[in-house]
Amino acid sequence: MVSQVVAEEKPQLLSKKAGCNSHGQDSSYFLGWQEYEKNPFDPVSNPSGIIQMGLAENQLSFDLLEEWLEKNPHALGLRREGGGASVFRELALFQDYHGLPAFKNALARFMSEQRGYKVVFDPSNIVLTAGATSANEALMFCLADHGDAFLIPTPYYPGFDRDLKWRTGAEIVPVHCASANGFRVTRAALDDAYRRAQKRRLRVKGVLITNPSNPLGTASPRADLETIVDFVAAKGIHLISDEIYAGTAFAEPPAGFVSALEVVAGRDGGGADVSDRVHVVYSLSKDLGLPGFRVGAIYSANAAVVSAATKMSSFGLVSSQTQYLLAALLGDRDFTRSYVAENKRRIKERHDQLVDGLREIGIGCLPSNAGLFCWVDMSHLMRSRSFAGEMELWKKVVFEVGLNISPGSSCHCREPGWFRVCFANMSAKTLDVAMQRLRSFVDSATGGGDNAALRRAAVPVRSVSCPLAIKWALRLTPSIADRKAER
Repeated sequence: MVSQVVAEEKPQLLSKKAGCNSHGQDSSYFLGWQEYEKNPFDPVSNPSGIIQMGLAENQLSFDLLEEWLEKNPHALGLRREGGGASVFRELALFQDYHGLPAFKNALARFMSEQRGYKVVFDPSNIVLTAGATSANEALMFCLADHGDAFLIPTPYYPGFDRDLKWRTGAEIVPVHCASANGFRVTRAALDDAYRRAQKRRLRVKGVLITNPSNPLGTASPRADLETIVDFVAAKGIHLISDEIYAGTAFAEPPAGFVSALEVVAGRDGGGADVSDRVHVVYSLSKDLGLPGFRVGAIYSANAAVVSAATKMSSFGLVSSQTQYLLAALLGDRDFTRSYVAENKRRIKERHDQLVDGLREIGIGCLPSNAGLFCWVDMSHLMRSRSFAGEMELWKKVVFEVGLNISPGSSCHCREPGWFRVCFANMSAKTLDVAMQRLRSFVDSATGGGDNAALRRAAVPVRSVSCPLAIKWALRLTPSIADRKAER
């Protein structure tokens, strides 16, 4: 009798959630991070390294923050103002997930100040979270069940595929926007996305926008916000307005930043028909340049949302010592007013340096007035007007030119050839180096001809579908991706 050996099945050590491939961070958007970390640029020790232009980080005003800290040592020393008694013990023991009242009051005032007091924030409607990533995910858990959908205008921040979907099970349906009108949101595009969601038998629970936009670098015009608010009011759904770049908007009114809450307040009846379904996400990562502090917030006039989100925030609290420090900093009104004005001035100056440098090379940008990046049209440099051509060009820019920029396809843009290029995470000298490298590349690619003329003569890129095989062709190891939670 022949004995049969039956191989034992290996036990599954990880859950299905941990082992699934829906994290979203394995897109081409993150591959440049891996290459940059292998070979980071340094003007002295590694001048031929890769320059990081895929990181939306505000490093332009650290000197202002450091100067304030030197003048206010009590905030870092965990003492009361004026060198008084230590608050170490009470902060060490504080674990109320509602947050320190002094910090919430200061944050509410700062958010109101950012919006010219056209919107006044009530501290009791603020939920503190560990960054905007946690805030957006918490709102998904509050507003959508597994398989429900949110509509998001394209192009959008690639991390939303992770932040909104991975753990919640929610779906994203893109609202397709086009370069023909500057990628502005239209009612027709919203209606089209809603119909596509219905065809997929998805229940649409809301619309999510970033205002100012990541990756476009544009503050949403009031008319566009009114269109979006009218749409959510008519459909009886929610609006999440991610306003983490509010303090980066450098254009003067009326072209400057307008909050979704300001538009709601301007509706008939003070927006009573929709005010409990409009929620704002904010953080201090961009306006103050403090992504490592992990300070985010949800603002909602819906008591049920505030209650549920507060309970969920226990999974990602802001440390008490961070709250204490920032309560002191944001509570200094003279400092915040001067900081905001100077920070915007520096952002505009660096933005103009990038736009002017690209223009001289013959590369155009979408006109922008906010953010820490520009939406750059490099389609005339592609060998083929396709997403395969975009990926080919992107790899040359990363590996040969030594610039880590973000391909538009990873932002779900339907038109190949657009790239997000960041400018606020480096010195002016490093940005000059980046422009010199790009100029050399463009000269070699075009034979040293009239690049501006070549750009003007370029055939407009038509809107096409972004094939999954191209968009996710290049993958990044989880160990690198998991360290990159910022935008």
